[in-house]
Amino acid sequence: MNIQGVKQRFGIIGRSPLLERALNTAIRVSTTDLSVLIQGESGVGKEIFSRIIHELSIRKHNNFIAINCGAIPAGTINSELFGHEKGSFTGAVTERKGYFETVNGGTIFLDEIGEMPLDTQAYLLRILESGEFLRVGSSKVLNTDVRVIAATNVNLEEKIHSGKFREDLYYRLNTVPIKVPSLHERREDIYMLFRKFSGDFAEKYRSDSIMLTAEARLMIENYRWPGNIRELKNMVEQLSVLSEVKEIDVEQLVDLVPHIKSRLLPSTGYEGAATETAYQEREILFKFLLEMKSDLSDVKSLIYELVRTNDLTLPDITALKNMQGYSTEAIFKKSYDHTTSDIQRDDYPSYDSKRPIILQNKTQGGYQDTEDVEEILSIEEMEKDMIKKSLKKFNNRRKDAADELGISERTLYRKIKEYNIPD
Repeated sequence: MNIQGVKQRFGIIGRSPLLERALNTAIRVSTTDLSVLIQGESGVGKEIFSRIIHELSIRKHNNFIAINCGAIPAGTINSELFGHEKGSFTGAVTERKGYFETVNGGTIFLDEIGEMPLDTQAYLLRILESGEFLRVGSSKVLNTDVRVIAATNVNLEEKIHSGKFREDLYYRLNTVPIKVPSLHERREDIYMLFRKFSGDFAEKYRSDSIMLTAEARLMIENYRWPGNIRELKNMVEQLSVLSEVKEIDVEQLVDLVPHIKSRLLPSTGYEGAATETAYQEREILFKFLLEMKSDLSDVKSLIYELVRTNDLTLPDITALKNMQGYSTEAIFKKSYDHTTSDIQRDDYPSYDSKRPIILQNKTQGGYQDTEDVEEILSIEEMEKDMIKKSLKKFNNRRKDAADELGISERTLYRKIKEYNIPD
């Protein structure tokens, strides 16, 4: 089955290249029995991909079960997955088959695999390698033929480094990785999903579907969507209920969903979602570099004006670069010491001795002695300097300063505390 057929069958909306790449991987791996690890933020639709893999596989006529590992208490998860014998623990009044036994021949989807306890990870690794498992409280080895599809919204490699996830299990699950893109990575699909959800809601309640003006559409396309598709669907239903008009503009959108104004919200979870602070810091750095470029242009203009108004002569930079075998110190020493014999005068560029680069009548032009200032190379210092300048520009009005810097007021407040900038 091709990608378009899969989209229609499973109700997937979007034309993003990242989405289609993930779908293509799911289609190709579905014909095998390889383990799959689906990665992506919460709310991107990882379970849909697990169902696509199962429904297109040779196991499609057998059972499929989705299990949230984070929702099962650590004390009972082994019993849930592998079963238990009668009397194996308090409350085990009868024997019980686990999911790996009841879904034999089918597919098990283990969501939030990063929350699985370490001892359960060892049992799961044995199933993946040999198909063997033990019920809790039993010594009898049982066998099962189950395909495992796992999903996570956290960085499993970081959990491995912290000792909370088995490295051998990670590589066993990660035979075929699928990265499901978050909503902010497929902005071209946001309005398509908005129209789909608004149409579904209108059909369900037999009302007119809501629409957005061009400006309001641009606003939702530039919002971070930390809750991804789930958050977008909830917002559409909220607007459908609360809006008194069917075409919503920016003011009405902000009035009904105030947080939509925040384009970049801090978020946690999957590693792709933990970059907003870095993005805001880059914005500050870019502004600083643009300002520095402007200052450099002013300096160049000042030098050219000084040369012009004082009838000065600039050295030939190309000739200086072409001189080989002599240090800069030797070249300039020769320019003032004609008795030195190791460097011939023809070896270095000639300057107009009548008009050296000297500022005459220093007091007349109002120029003062200069001093060398060490260049600031620290990003933190540059960021701190930009924040100080912005606060000074707006008389410590943090909201205006944050807008100028392109960051949220909350981030600005945190930076002020972090750099100990006085009010």
